[in-house]
Amino acid sequence: MVKMRLVRMGDKKSPVYRIVVVDARKAATGEYIEKIGFFDPKTEPATLTLDVEKAKDWLAKGVQPTETVKNLLVKAGALEQSKKLSPAKTKTKKKK
Repeated sequence: MVKMRLVRMGDKKSPVYRIVVVDARKAATGEYIEKIGFFDPKTEPATLTLDVEKAKDWLAKGVQPTETVKNLLVKAGALEQSKKLSPAKTKTKKKK
């Protein structure tokens, strides 16, 4: 299975991320198939550089983006906003 995800780069307390296409079985910082973008959340406003044509090409091939990458793709215009809301990833704590 191939995924589109973020790879953390940069120094301690100053992260920058690459948006890459990678085999899901590879390590988080391991070898990737192709780099398609760059994201820097520390700048104001956040810097997003994305090759939209490559992203659309990979999505057409069936690559599954992570939730964060999906949000970045929507901001860049490579993917349409879905009408259906995703379920929350965190579970709510039960009250005693």
